[in-house]
Amino acid sequence: MTPHFVLRGALALAAALLVSVPAQAQLFRAYLAIDGNDANPCTLPQPCRLLPAALGAVADGGEIWLLDSANYNTATVNIAKSVTILAVPGAVGSILANGSPAVFIDTAGVNVALRNIVIVRFPGSAVTYGINMTNGSSLTVEGSLVSGPSDACIRVEGAVSVRVIDSTIRCDGYGIQVRNGVSATITRSVISAPVGYAVAAEGSAAGTTTTASVADSTLQGSGVGGYAGSTNATATAILAVGGSQVDRNGFGLQASSSAGGAARLTARDNLITNGQFYGIQVTGAGARAWAAGNTVSDGLFGLAAESGGVFESAGDNAVRNNGTNKSGTIAVVAME
Repeated sequence: MTPHFVLRGALALAAALLVSVPAQAQLFRAYLAIDGNDANPCTLPQPCRLLPAALGAVADGGEIWLLDSANYNTATVNIAKSVTILAVPGAVGSILANGSPAVFIDTAGVNVALRNIVIVRFPGSAVTYGINMTNGSSLTVEGSLVSGPSDACIRVEGAVSVRVIDSTIRCDGYGIQVRNGVSATITRSVISAPVGYAVAAEGSAAGTTTTASVADSTLQGSGVGGYAGSTNATATAILAVGGSQVDRNGFGLQASSSAGGAARLTARDNLITNGQFYGIQVTGAGARAWAAGNTVSDGLFGLAAESGGVFESAGDNAVRNNGTNKSGTIAVVAME
């Protein structure tokens, strides 16, 4: 008997010992299984089959447990309440993206967490986003895989707190795109976007501040590994990358301002290698970069300041074996 079946049996026994609730009461914890039925009440003894049924049965702030390795949707999963969706240990719960997006969140105040979930594109289908959040309070993605959508794996806009932990993110356009007020932290994750941005903090709406912090992660095989970009004079975009590997990107890390708004990049203790063009670049008036303790090697340019961008260095970056190690004015500023 496998540990997974032992766990499922133990959960069923625990549920059987609980006092039953009225049939119309919403559940704190709803269950889905490969042999479930959406006509069931989504309890552990009588699980449902697909996510829409469980979302209808679970209370705001509750949990949905996926008991088996299976796909749990047939179309876009619309989440309009606070909920945690997780697969039990030993199971891989998947959301097969056969529409656009795979998961959509657009409800003020909701807190959504996805743990141990796989979101992949159905072969041949047109899927632009894995997770698209346009309103809400927070999004957590932990121990998960998002792969295949063309535009962005994870796209979040507005005053939302985002956490991505221990996850693998692979999409063409954007791995993780946060815009216009988002505050994001990304830890111990591997992210790639072959024709776009692995991680992008973007400001285009007036008066907004968008921040993203990346630590202990790998940004690889992308057009740009990490990007802070402002396209509005009063929009601020801030990106901090520390203790990470930035490898085989067109641009390793970049801060760019096209309208004079603040675009700020902090890079500390990163290994930035094998870039097609730039290791760390700052471009445009309003853009600033601060770099300390990085190794930047084997690219066309190592450190670069262009078009009025301000680049400050702690003077302790190892910049070697690039076509041009430094381009533009790289000001050495003493550490305080």
